[in-house]
Amino acid sequence: MAERSSGDPSPIGAWLFVTFQRLLPQRTLSRCAHRLARSRSRLVKDALIGAFVRGFEPRMAEAAMPDPHRYPSFAEFFTRRLRADARRVDPDPHVLTSPVDGSVSQIGELDGERLLQAKGRSYELGALLAGEPEWTRRLAGGGFATLYLAPRDYHRIHMPLAGQLRAAWFVPGRLFSVNATTTAAVAGLFARNERVILAFESPAGLPFAVVLVGALLVGSIATVWHGEVAPGGRSARALPLPVSAGVLEKGAELGWFNMGSTVIVLLPRAGARWAAHLAAGCEVRVGQALGRLEPAP
Repeated sequence: MAERSSGDPSPIGAWLFVTFQRLLPQRTLSRCAHRLARSRSRLVKDALIGAFVRGFEPRMAEAAMPDPHRYPSFAEFFTRRLRADARRVDPDPHVLTSPVDGSVSQIGELDGERLLQAKGRSYELGALLAGEPEWTRRLAGGGFATLYLAPRDYHRIHMPLAGQLRAAWFVPGRLFSVNATTTAAVAGLFARNERVILAFESPAGLPFAVVLVGALLVGSIATVWHGEVAPGGRSARALPLPVSAGVLEKGAELGWFNMGSTVIVLLPRAGARWAAHLAAGCEVRVGQALGRLEPAP
């Protein structure tokens, strides 16, 4: 299994941080964040936005509406769109591009059905996909890129390749933070947290999946087809396929997060050759090349 990882957090600090999260009422806090983020009270939303801008310094010059206080709620500020010219999507159809602004948590190839989570930790593809047999089989032994979105990042998610939505499902779970400390400390983190899984097929017949992982205080996960999916209760469920073809071009918007989280891109065996310079901690932007598709055998 390819391993490109960064430094380890303090074991004691990590244990304390994770233990604190275990004790928190994760779902209650996230529901409160969901409601608060949607408040249209000028006093509330301006206080939230002002504190966020001072604390995280988001790149507002790239936003379609750069004045943060013109947004009617914190949620609409947080899920702001970028200017049309703010990102260039690599036009080469053989290039797989980043679906998000963020940083690489891990990138490489699966060891059979195991993905690297952090140094010394891995987890099962089948667990990540909630036991869905067809897509587990199709993606076993393939490539993966785990991309972390910090709070300051742009939080809309885009297609890494052109593709048609073939399956979609919601998986309930915990809401641990997905930062580096928790990722290194919590076994099977991405297969334990709440998530939405979108499975696609490219025009050339290449299967791939985009997994949207929830986290503590993530008020919602939404897709362009289903609207808000998470928070979605405590039962796993299939999401309906769109009546239309459900085809999106590379770089098209497919969904968004309210607060920071993680996206995992999954490819089949020999699906792509990852860019050699990418490693844990590298920043990426929407439309940036992550790798090149391998020719079909």
